[in-house]
Amino acid sequence: MLDANLKTQLKSYLEKVSRPIEIVASIDDSAKSQELLALLNDIATLSERVTVIERRDDSERKPSFSIGEPGKDIGIRFAGIPMGHEFTSLVLALLQVGGHPVKLDDAVIEQIRGLDGDYQFETYFSLSCQNCPEVVQALNAMALINPRIRHVAIDGALFQNEVESRQIMAVPTMFLNGEVFGQGRSGVKEILAKLDTNAGARAAKELENKSVFDTLIVGGGPAGAAAAIYSARKGIATGVVAERFGGQVLDTLAIENFVSVTETEGPKFATALEQHVKTYEVDIMDVQRAEALIPGRINEVRLANGAVLKAKTIILATGARWREINVPGEREYRNHGVAYCPHCDGPLFKGKRVAVIGGGNSGVEAAIDLAGIVREVTLFEFGATLRADEVLQRKLRSLANVTIVTQAQTTEITGDGKKVNGLVYKDLRSGEVKTVELEGVFVQIGLVPNTEWLKGTVELSKHGEIVVDARGATSVPGVFAAGDVTTVPFKQIVIAVGEGAKASLSAFDYLIRNSEETEAEAVSEVEAEAAV
Repeated sequence: MLDANLKTQLKSYLEKVSRPIEIVASIDDSAKSQELLALLNDIATLSERVTVIERRDDSERKPSFSIGEPGKDIGIRFAGIPMGHEFTSLVLALLQVGGHPVKLDDAVIEQIRGLDGDYQFETYFSLSCQNCPEVVQALNAMALINPRIRHVAIDGALFQNEVESRQIMAVPTMFLNGEVFGQGRSGVKEILAKLDTNAGARAAKELENKSVFDTLIVGGGPAGAAAAIYSARKGIATGVVAERFGGQVLDTLAIENFVSVTETEGPKFATALEQHVKTYEVDIMDVQRAEALIPGRINEVRLANGAVLKAKTIILATGARWREINVPGEREYRNHGVAYCPHCDGPLFKGKRVAVIGGGNSGVEAAIDLAGIVREVTLFEFGATLRADEVLQRKLRSLANVTIVTQAQTTEITGDGKKVNGLVYKDLRSGEVKTVELEGVFVQIGLVPNTEWLKGTVELSKHGEIVVDARGATSVPGVFAAGDVTTVPFKQIVIAVGEGAKASLSAFDYLIRNSEETEAEAVSEVEAEAAV
């Protein structure tokens, strides 16, 4: 099951295990059960501390397995064969059950232990989803820390009957005690914020006591991370406040054009960014959403929880998000047939008919990826021709199960009240309105900047981007901006990093000059008083 290289790597990891690990496999005679058993037996050969026990009762999903210490009831279970992106989740679960410490702050661990209640989590994932492992690993860690928390990670592609019956059309999807708890990428802090109703008030009180920062960065993507590193290296008080560290990079599958990094994945890149920032004295305040900027001699940023952060300079790096087509049915059926990440959600549409809206590189790449999974793909492009690179267009046109429709204006996404069942579009050549029956719609039409909270405060372009000059300065003195949220052309990670560094240097220069002016004013006032 595991190749020689993977076995060598896993064996070195398992050498860190200090406690015995018992894997209990629930299997039957199916091919998938035998495949799972082969994987588990391979793991057991790599460490004498790992034992595999087979069970053939009807109490659990098949194939599935639990990981725990012998004689202890630890609520970590995988339903399926956790390879692909979830292999890391499997390895981490083995290490943590085997005694390797969970890498969470002591305060977070105590908050998990203090949760009052019984929590049965189920997470549906796909092996190609780069966002799913964070959810799976977070809930596994919580189950390890608090015995009243149990977690089953379920491969949606393998348990299609559950996916259908529960109307799951996006991953990761979390259930808590049988009810939908959340969808999309979430870490321990996000999950805790929903479980611990007093967490927001405690966080607000803690944030209110923060001293004035020299530079406060709003946003934790590549631009924000670069700005934080450059600011901290200047020895000034630096803070980063962000909804999620990593930003949109977390939703990126492959990165192959960041100079010096031949190939990596978005979540890995985001983790590396955060680890780099943490090597400096930077106050990272994540899982916090900014709601208002109040400029002044000391600038203020008001957060959604009511707290106010203060700083002499601000760097806005809030990035961008997927652009919506804004037609009836899009928001109603989001995560119920309307999706934005083909890599994450594509496997849930296996054998079905889907549409991709957008003929640029992202849309054509999505259609190519989906064509290998689904029954039919119809790509809709508003313009007369596709806008993707020619090499991608040639690949797309070579696929037998792909239909390309140009000069098509999507006017509605239809559904039966629970999930998508069709798409309505206008043929711009003839003016005729047509309907296509399908089960999924993947929207790939670019990005929209996260600047709604800044309207009326800093100058924005007609597209909602923050207007900046060559130094990254905005229309407000002492406030700078960087990355995809700005008017700087070409939304690329490498450009965002450079712009973040530039904005940080500009903010530092502003601090120096502003400090000199303040000192000069003070001297003038003293001299004036002496003259009197």
